Amino acid sequence: MASIEEKFNQISPSEFFYSNRDLAGFSNPTRSLYTAVREFVENALDACDQKGILPDVYLTIKAVDPDKPDPKPYILTVKDNGPGIDAEHIPLAFGTVLYGSKFGLKQARGMFGLGATMAILYGQITTNQPVTVKSSSDGKIQNQFEILLDIQKNKPIIVKHTTKEVTKTGLSVSICLEGDYSKAGGKIRDYVYETSLITPYASLTFDDPKDEKFTHTRFVKEIPPPPTIIRPHPHGIDVERIRRMIVESQFEIPIIDDAMIEKVRKDLGLSVKKLSFTSIMEKAKSKWKNLPRQVRVVVSLMSFLKMDFEKLNKIKIEDIDVSNKKLFYWDFGDSQSKSVDMDPESMYYKQLTNTVQGEPLTTFLTKRFQRIGPSTAVKFAEFAKFKPERRMGTLTNQELVQLSDSLQKFEDFMAPDSSCLAPLGAEPLEKGIKKFFNPDFVAVVQRPASAYSGFPFIIEMGIAYGGDIKSGGPHVYRYANRIPLLYDEGSDVVLKVVNETDWGRYKVKGEPPFIIVSHICSTRIPYKTAGKENVADRQEIERELRLALQFLSRKLSSFMSKRGQSEMAKKRANLYAKYIPMIAEFCTELSGNKKQPNYKKMLETEIASEIKKVEDEENIIETI
Repeated sequence: MASIEEKFNQISPSEFFYSNRDLAGFSNPTRSLYTAVREFVENALDACDQKGILPDVYLTIKAVDPDKPDPKPYILTVKDNGPGIDAEHIPLAFGTVLYGSKFGLKQARGMFGLGATMAILYGQITTNQPVTVKSSSDGKIQNQFEILLDIQKNKPIIVKHTTKEVTKTGLSVSICLEGDYSKAGGKIRDYVYETSLITPYASLTFDDPKDEKFTHTRFVKEIPPPPTIIRPHPHGIDVERIRRMIVESQFEIPIIDDAMIEKVRKDLGLSVKKLSFTSIMEKAKSKWKNLPRQVRVVVSLMSFLKMDFEKLNKIKIEDIDVSNKKLFYWDFGDSQSKSVDMDPESMYYKQLTNTVQGEPLTTFLTKRFQRIGPSTAVKFAEFAKFKPERRMGTLTNQELVQLSDSLQKFEDFMAPDSSCLAPLGAEPLEKGIKKFFNPDFVAVVQRPASAYSGFPFIIEMGIAYGGDIKSGGPHVYRYANRIPLLYDEGSDVVLKVVNETDWGRYKVKGEPPFIIVSHICSTRIPYKTAGKENVADRQEIERELRLALQFLSRKLSSFMSKRGQSEMAKKRANLYAKYIPMIAEFCTELSGNKKQPNYKKMLETEIASEIKKVEDEENIIETI
């Protein structure tokens, strides 16, 4: 039986996610409608955050045919007052998978520039309609595009492009997609509600398909400062990332064209048009210390090629083979590749090898990583058993693995820089909890910055009891980089920590009315899936969550103790109020007096005493 020849093909990122859209949260009409809402709203909020603009976000979902049963086509539109996107970037931003501005090392709601394009792709797959994008980045001209995505080529197809005059900046994105609002509506309303809790400086308006309007106005007037992009921390680096950083750090051999030759002439101070090779090299040697790197490299190449400027203009450098000490070039006159030997004893050999072999190890560490100084770099080199001056381009594959392992194990690196993070802050979080739940008790905490695998993170948490909170707690509200996490809660690290807490120890019994709000902000949230709904139980994150919850639980325990003591004091006061008048009447009759003693003053004294006992006990608990 003849075997079928196996064929190997490469597919584009959009083709991959077209075939595997479940990975990004587009598994069915219900989940897809919710995920699309989330991606567009989060992009709008991120855009405003980065420019320090208090966000006004408008979300509308309208059925194409209201009388048709679900699932059916819906038009989803999200409009914001952000900075907009320049017209030149719009087609790629909305018509290319894995194209965006979220690949730097800083905190953002999105991570890969994937979600919004996936929503557009899903809409195109299910309704064959283009996405409509309206954007103004200057507050004067609005560009409107209708775009389809070429799935096989991962490229945008511009269906239509028009412009009109406007008076403010902002972006509006509208897609037609198949959805099931009858099932997704509850989650979408919860998402908008919970987003307004963790983003109190934003105004969110949602018009649903049933013509109901849900408005959440901002109640905090200050926006947290935007995060900054930072260099990576050595604990978060693997072999492949080191390899890429080495390539980025290497100096390229300059292109020797007319402009470069003119630059060399100028830096050498040469006015004569035709100079011999010997004269050029003598001039270069006398000025060597003051020459820029590019000119030094060209002079070094000339030294081995033994060519003047006229001959140099007729060749192209192909490669510098350090291991074999050869320089390869293309001769345009003979139309063939040639090579010359390089003398390793020459002063110019070191210049060329340093150029192609990149930076020394210590320079590489101090320039490419955060918070590594020269002394720490030398100390690390000794720990990793490398010479500090070792050039990065000379490391073998085995040595790269050794370097990566050493970066993970070295304990004297400083903790990661947390300036790339933008936590909400304890005060705004407390205001949000009070506004939404009107509790009898609330406490919040922001933990110091920590790190997992070299990625910095901060835990913020709040706990509230009573008031308008429903019984059956604890009700847990999970957030990551200000994103509400509403699905897959069973496998989330926050739920794990909450469920493992012995609430009886903190005087919380039965199904009490209390909530927990947990917020993890990081440059890299360790989501379990691309759908970004649950956080993996990394040891460092779990530890910080547990410490935050323990701190707040002690506060809650203190409140519960005070509450219990207050109830006991009320019961005792009620007893006094009931029996002291009877005792006063009986004593008056026994003594034969007509006027009863002033027992009301005695009653006030006893009640005041009970209250003081409660306050004293509360002070003791607070001290503990």
